[in-house]
Amino acid sequence: MTGVPLRVLSYNVHGLRDDRAALVGLVRDLAPDVMIVQEAPRRFRWRHKCAALADDFGLVVAAGGLPSLGNLLLVSLRVKVHETWCLRYPLTPGRHLRGAVFARCSVKGARFTVTGSHLATDPAERPGQAERWKAAAAGVDGPLVVGADLNEGPGGGAWRTVADGLTDAVADGGGTPTFPATLPRQRIDTLFVSPDIEVAAHDVVDSERARLASDHLPVLADLLLPSS
Repeated sequence: MTGVPLRVLSYNVHGLRDDRAALVGLVRDLAPDVMIVQEAPRRFRWRHKCAALADDFGLVVAAGGLPSLGNLLLVSLRVKVHETWCLRYPLTPGRHLRGAVFARCSVKGARFTVTGSHLATDPAERPGQAERWKAAAAGVDGPLVVGADLNEGPGGGAWRTVADGLTDAVADGGGTPTFPATLPRQRIDTLFVSPDIEVAAHDVVDSERARLASDHLPVLADLLLPSS
């Protein structure tokens, strides 16, 4: 296998309401180059809280937080961040405001874009959110990494919308369930990559520490980016 290695972790951290020491220890041991976080701090003192979380993990903030409604991108010092932007979905009255985060990055000269989102629990909202996110991602040139909590499994319409034209980086047969962490029954968290990115290894991390750290299991992939 050839290409530039990139380790990516996508993780719904449940608003940091669980065992933070377990979460920090797990992420530090997994040592991602890029971490796509759902349910990160997005309210009072969100900048400080996101920076403190990144520091706990041994990473730095690339983008997200309040501007993307709790979607956060963290990177290691291997990764250079060139440009960032956020997307907000239309608000349905009585529901949570949600969005997505994007960052153009490079590692050892290999360029890529990473994006993350957390779609609605309401099945009536998800398709429109998936379409808006997909349209925004379609405007990105070059290698693309997509991480999400889609709040539905591979058979759902929103999942199919987001996955269209991409490779499911963590599929193994039907896919390992990711939620709830204590007794996983549903596969709602995933990573997708554009066809020009090779998946060298992947894992849904299911350990005692992972079950303590959040109500979701983290999704991990070792990727090979095309060399510039």
